[in-house]
Amino acid sequence: MTGVTRDQVGSGGDDVETVTTTPSTVAATSSNMTTTSTITSMTTTTTTTVTIGPTTEVPSSTTATAMTSSNLLDQNNSSSTEVAAKSSAPPPNRDHTPHHIVYRKMERIIERMQEENIGVPVRTVKSFLTKIPSVFTGTDLVTWILKNMEVDDQNEALHLAHLLAAHGYIFPIEDHILSVKNDSTFYRFQTPYFWPSNYWEPENSDYAVYLCKRTMQNKTRLELVDYEAENLARLQKMFSRKWEFIFMQAEAQSKVDKKRDKLERKVLDSQERAFWDVHRPSPGCVNTTEMDIKKMCRMNRPRHGSSAEAGGSQKEKTLTVDELKALIKSLKYKLDRHSIKISKVADLHVAYYEMYSEYDPFIIAPEPSNPWLSDSLDFWDQEKNAKDIPARRVRRWAFSVEELLKDPVGRDHFAKFLEKEFSGENLRFWESIQDLKRLPMSELPKRAQEIWAEFLAPDSTCLVNVDSKSYEQTRQNIQESQADRWSFDTALVITHINMFIKSIRSKVRFNNAKAHVYHLMKSDSYSRYIRSDMYKDFLNGAKKKVNFLSLPAKFKRT
Repeated sequence: MTGVTRDQVGSGGDDVETVTTTPSTVAATSSNMTTTSTITSMTTTTTTTVTIGPTTEVPSSTTATAMTSSNLLDQNNSSSTEVAAKSSAPPPNRDHTPHHIVYRKMERIIERMQEENIGVPVRTVKSFLTKIPSVFTGTDLVTWILKNMEVDDQNEALHLAHLLAAHGYIFPIEDHILSVKNDSTFYRFQTPYFWPSNYWEPENSDYAVYLCKRTMQNKTRLELVDYEAENLARLQKMFSRKWEFIFMQAEAQSKVDKKRDKLERKVLDSQERAFWDVHRPSPGCVNTTEMDIKKMCRMNRPRHGSSAEAGGSQKEKTLTVDELKALIKSLKYKLDRHSIKISKVADLHVAYYEMYSEYDPFIIAPEPSNPWLSDSLDFWDQEKNAKDIPARRVRRWAFSVEELLKDPVGRDHFAKFLEKEFSGENLRFWESIQDLKRLPMSELPKRAQEIWAEFLAPDSTCLVNVDSKSYEQTRQNIQESQADRWSFDTALVITHINMFIKSIRSKVRFNNAKAHVYHLMKSDSYSRYIRSDMYKDFLNGAKKKVNFLSLPAKFKRT
């Protein structure tokens, strides 16, 4: 990490810039997987004094001290630890982050894989004039998962291995795409220092130092790919004012890397590359370190039953009996509340508008044309003649019960069907209630008594089937109070053919009955009518008439 401080020295206003560079500390696993050496990168302190005045004098002193691993560990206990803690310190409540449980589960699997006796076989592969240390094949990994975990399917085992690679716990040694193939491709375990559970948040300046260091090493395996070269050019433009310091830091790290053992350097280079492949993935790859904004909001939301103390800590608050009752009531209300996803609402809206698009005059020209916009009177003539019903009008009856009842022809046709079903009194009762609500006040008592005698009285000739509770409530409305246009609403909403209840005044009282009636209608009379041959024959007859009317005049019979 890089820290830059600027101080004004002396009366002359000279600027003194002090740059302290401390690269990250990495832990490498040896080739035999038995001994682990902790490697701490060089601590390079570069002091550059720049005198700004009539003459520019740049005396600089660069101190690069090469130390052994043990000496570096001692140094880390002092200054390096403080700098690293400031730059990449994990969050204080890392156990409560959304990815914590996933990381812990993956790390337990990785720890089992790295066990010496029962783990994945890790070996050093010898090729012509080279050695590849501490690697295993994708086949070995998939085989181990099938053998040691409760996984029976090879595809599932491969998917689990892919997830481990996507989160940076294992990585291919020659590819920037963090995935696993069930073949002889070589893979390597990531050092625990670079595990995502440490919650690294590397900055762009760190990434610039890493890419700049790669360009200084003339090796084929360290060459920048296209997207890395583009990132380096963009970062160089972004940090143009401090690029000299980034270059000096990369140069110091490169000198330290050259003094390491060859095999050890290969392992460390691949682990560092895999770390940046996780945090700066290649185009088309998913950044697994990003956290869901919804989970983060829930995590930061104040918890119920807790109060904050001075210093930021929280302690549990004991709830009173009244508070517990209120909480129980609130939770019960949430359980009973009807909720629906926004995506489902959008799908329903799309389906609704697609269904009615045929009847939208802005999309499809109506047939016949609108008489208010044209000089044609065919629309009025068609309304008078009930024999010539267009097929598109009959198809609309199947949309909903409301569409069927608001069409006079559809209501008459539905009444004929109910007569065959021996339930025509339901529709007549519904029509009587609708007519009652449009009568003047002077005629209401007489008409209400007639409806009671015809449909609800014990000796009525057309008795409708309603439950006892609705019957008693309707009887009280007739006897105890003056009969009005709302007296029969309770009986109306329970009948099997109550399909249109928009005009009911006491909406709150009959919400449950309304839902019950709609459910009955969808599964009883209305649904049977739509599936009946009577409706299908009427629809087919309307289609034939439309096809005949669309023929040229010479093909029609006179």
